[in-house]
Amino acid sequence: MTTIAAEVKKLTMVQALTDGMRTMMKEDDSIIVLGEDVGVNGGVFRATDGLYKEFGEERVIDTPLAESGIIGTSIGLAVNGFKPICEMQFFGFIYPAFNQIMTHATRLRQRTLGRYTVPIVIRAPYGAGVKAPEIHSDSVEALFTHIPGLKVVVPSNSYDAKGLLIASIEDPDPVLFLEPMRCYRSGRLDVPDNKYSLELGKAAVVKEGKDVTIFTWGAMVSDTAEAVKKWEADNHQTCEIIDLRTLYPLDKDSIKASVEKTGRVVVVQEAPETGGVCADIISVINDVCFYYLKAPVQKVTGFDTSVPVYSLEQDYLPSMNKIISSVKEVLRD
Repeated sequence: MTTIAAEVKKLTMVQALTDGMRTMMKEDDSIIVLGEDVGVNGGVFRATDGLYKEFGEERVIDTPLAESGIIGTSIGLAVNGFKPICEMQFFGFIYPAFNQIMTHATRLRQRTLGRYTVPIVIRAPYGAGVKAPEIHSDSVEALFTHIPGLKVVVPSNSYDAKGLLIASIEDPDPVLFLEPMRCYRSGRLDVPDNKYSLELGKAAVVKEGKDVTIFTWGAMVSDTAEAVKKWEADNHQTCEIIDLRTLYPLDKDSIKASVEKTGRVVVVQEAPETGGVCADIISVINDVCFYYLKAPVQKVTGFDTSVPVYSLEQDYLPSMNKIISSVKEVLRD
């Protein structure tokens, strides 16, 4: 992490993201923003608010409603010296662009033997819990962690959001930057006014503990912290919470260190269980620190179904009670 002394402001996550883009656009004229409604309207969640007025229509570009076109255009711009930040209005709208991402963005470095890289950042609001319509709440991050050449980043708070976004913009390869919608305005943290970056592929210890490790990311970090607070108020055991922050590549060293410390593990993810990132985490544990486990790993996940209508949405999401029940189960033996 690199920081320089600067003024600190209390920002929401969405404000921190705007500040991160503004900071980098001031520094580097090759950085442009493009996507649906990102210009005049400032984005559906106002993440690009003010950038159109400050940097003009040639650097903040409203595009047609064509996700494949947004990514395809960004790839062409990237190999010609630009650094596009392209927004998918919602993560669930990214599927038309999947071919461009998998077939071209992530393969050009290999295809050209390193002559070209594709320094694009694909921003996408994602996750359930905001009562959005169908296809607006998908958590399908695992589809993208299986694409070699693509980093997948998920901040859980304002400070991390700005630092991880700046690191993503500076990365020479494509980065999928997932922004939990529930975290956009759920709280404020101190965020330095200047440029700083957080290393991609590096997890964060949100809370130290000695009896159980809970691995999680995105909006589930704050939910897990609330569940742990309630659990520890009535029990003598303590839980360590690890915010993975980057889902590909996973921070295997941090996973190993925490499992060796506690010997008991719970993984919490909002996404459906089957084929999820939780399975990759458990695979890492089995590979590098299996003999330190004192009990089978517990999983708390969404259901193997699409996110339901908003009246049932809270029943779909991992709840505080489900997290506490898994902590109890892993401590039972």
